[in-house]
Amino acid sequence: MIEFLPPGTLLILGALLFIFLKGRAATVALLLLPVLSFLHLLSFDSGYLMQFSLFGYELTPIRIDKLSMVWGVIFHGAAFLCALYSIHVKDRVQQISGLMYVGSAIGAVFAGDLITLFVYWELTAATSVFLIWARGTERAYRSGMRYLIIQVLSGVLLLAGIIIRVSDGLGLEFGLITDTFNWSDTGSLLILLSFGIKAAFPLLHMWLGDAYPEATVTGTLFLSIFTTKLAIYALARGFAGLDILIWIGAIMAMFPIFFAVIENDLRRVLAYSLNNQLGFMVVGIGIGTGLALNGAAAHAFANILFEGLLFMAMGAVLFRVGTINGSELGGLYRTMPLTTIFCCVGAASISAFPLFSGFVTKSLIMTAVAEQHATVIWLMLLFASAGVFHHAGIKIPFFAFFAHDSGLRPKEAPKNMLITMGITAGLCLFIGIFPKPLYSLLPFPMDYVPYTAAHVINQLQLLILSAAAFTFLKVTHIYPPELRSTNLDFDWTYRRALPAAVRVVMHIGGRAKEAITGVAMSGLKLVSRGVFHLHGPEGVFARTWSTGAIVVWVVIGLGAYLLLYFF
Repeated sequence: MIEFLPPGTLLILGALLFIFLKGRAATVALLLLPVLSFLHLLSFDSGYLMQFSLFGYELTPIRIDKLSMVWGVIFHGAAFLCALYSIHVKDRVQQISGLMYVGSAIGAVFAGDLITLFVYWELTAATSVFLIWARGTERAYRSGMRYLIIQVLSGVLLLAGIIIRVSDGLGLEFGLITDTFNWSDTGSLLILLSFGIKAAFPLLHMWLGDAYPEATVTGTLFLSIFTTKLAIYALARGFAGLDILIWIGAIMAMFPIFFAVIENDLRRVLAYSLNNQLGFMVVGIGIGTGLALNGAAAHAFANILFEGLLFMAMGAVLFRVGTINGSELGGLYRTMPLTTIFCCVGAASISAFPLFSGFVTKSLIMTAVAEQHATVIWLMLLFASAGVFHHAGIKIPFFAFFAHDSGLRPKEAPKNMLITMGITAGLCLFIGIFPKPLYSLLPFPMDYVPYTAAHVINQLQLLILSAAAFTFLKVTHIYPPELRSTNLDFDWTYRRALPAAVRVVMHIGGRAKEAITGVAMSGLKLVSRGVFHLHGPEGVFARTWSTGAIVVWVVIGLGAYLLLYFF
């Protein structure tokens, strides 16, 4: 029976147990469910398909291949790490929604048809929003509503695209849409737009920086891992080799740098760094060669770990201090030394230092770009690499743990958080030193050696020059200081511009309403006076008329009627 259950189902169904479980039993279940779900995944053979017909349509709720297995492995590993990091949380809402969210994302990865994908796609939106609302603040509620609207919109676009594709005779298979893609294909365009919203394409990215920092400490960790990486998988599955993605990804990698430099909320800085890293993956998918797609998959795998580690460290700071604004932090290394070390490992990994995971995964994408002789794209990604070192590799640990002494002396992070960060940091180092086990999971065979003298030297030069630039800007006070501020991104359009436009329209509408009401009242007054003149106590029709006068008027009325009738 269990072989007919799609991967991730055990997590979705198991989450319902938390309605009844409490205390130690809930803790054990939280840690055990990801392990059982992973064992369930391993019971399937590579190439396995489960298909059946429903209402005349061929559905494939389970498809196992090398591409989906990369995401299946890391999603299960991340689910266990998230569970371990959050075992101190006794909030059933977070426990249930978190597990169902993870199970939905895993189910979507192994969906072989677009209808199954749509069901899981919407389920990830419906379950993940509770991780934002669980924080219980007005800001979290409003941010969660915006997040939910945008995620549901993504699902609606996906459904519309599916319907159009089916009506065009293109079927329901969730495969490589690029082979049949053209700019007049409305269905494929809608599906691409749907994936682009979840992947945080430029101008569609505002929900990420808006929602993630408003979630709970553990909720942000869950959110940072699954939603956008699911979208990256969907793009790799459906739109590999689509040229426009190369430019979209390059812009994605570049533009968040400028916002991250001036952002005060360090979790929002990490949201921008996540957007930056997604750009590298999208470029790899757009190139579409075996090496490039391996790079996108490997970098998604590694990013889940090192980006997750950074979110864990900032979550620990927020948990102990109660704030995550860079202007209010500093000097925390004195009482949170282990968290500081783990944060620095994550910072070194995302910056692609040699011997850290980002070095052996990002280089796959950069090499693939170089092999295509895409010089402009390569230079854009090089600039983006230097930028991410600035805002995630230096700014995050510097302003949180060093910089000025804020006078804060919090306790070290809870043990479960430290253990989780320690495991994740160890994995970042292991992948960076021994990349072959990760490379063996990738969908396409390759013979790639990341540790060549030229690559190591070039990367170290980039990092050293970036560090020197940061030091110079900081010493000369050119680098933007950490200030209490609200950094509005493209969300300015619906958080400021749209409300302002509505107020203007309402003001104009109010004035128009007053004018129309005034004219109408004046007309009513004239009619009222006329009626009063005719029918009032002294009106014409209120007077006593003689019989002769009445007869005359009756004759006149009948005559007029006869004239109208005959002519």
